[in-house]
Amino acid sequence: MSSILVFPGQGSQAVGMGYELYKNNAAARAVFDEVDDALNQKLSNIIFNGPMEDLTLTTNVQPAIMAVSIAMLRASGAELTKYVAGHSLGEYTALCAAGAISLADTAKLLRLRGDAMQRAVPVGRGLTAVILGLDIETVRDICAKNDCDVANDNSPGQVVISGAKEIVEKTLDDARAMGAKRAMPLALSVPVHCRIQVPAADEMRDALLQTEIKTPVAPLISNKTCTPISKPDEIRDALVYQITHGVRWRESVLAMHDMGITETIEVGPGAVLTGLTKRICPEMDGKKLEV
Repeated sequence: MSSILVFPGQGSQAVGMGYELYKNNAAARAVFDEVDDALNQKLSNIIFNGPMEDLTLTTNVQPAIMAVSIAMLRASGAELTKYVAGHSLGEYTALCAAGAISLADTAKLLRLRGDAMQRAVPVGRGLTAVILGLDIETVRDICAKNDCDVANDNSPGQVVISGAKEIVEKTLDDARAMGAKRAMPLALSVPVHCRIQVPAADEMRDALLQTEIKTPVAPLISNKTCTPISKPDEIRDALVYQITHGVRWRESVLAMHDMGITETIEVGPGAVLTGLTKRICPEMDGKKLEV
């Protein structure tokens, strides 16, 4: 059996995640302490104690999910797989796990990523939503008609869209008219993976140019290309690209299967990616990392 470690994105968070690891495992505790030091903030206190409205702020939740995921990986002592992958911000976590970006730099980049995304679109101007029950081609056609963007192609029948609030709302109405089982906004503080995030992409480009990125020990299966990448320059390009373009998770999992990978191992809070694996490719197994 050939496995791959996969790392989740925003939406997997919960108050208290990682607390038992922090109390009982020195390697995990060191991760949380290093992230707190890097950010000059007790992010761990928000992770462990909330409130949920503070944890879900984009500026906090992105480094928080990364910190919990890396803490789980290090506490488990699990070896890296031949390749790694991550959903959205999970790509940063995967690159950290594979030694391409230091833990401190990953925390700082994700804090900047969250802040830059919020700055790019004033509160209330953007919207992210999910459409269930329509195939990706139908959703793309509806989005093209409305100048809306596909943010996540997550699995057959589950597509996330994003953009300016009124455009997304119109697209949801059209999706319902086309027979969507559900079409509803998501509780995100910013619109993600869409063209109105160009200012955030520019900020991340500058930051990534100033960040040391090494060749990862395990190549990243990129959300941009659905193929393994390992050169520092192509990693930078992919991380900038993902700010304004959709996450091709369904295609990435199918590519993993074509590469001979038979199992995804989700490292982080929640089990979103584990569920998606089974819906995308029934021939593959999806499971959570045991810690």
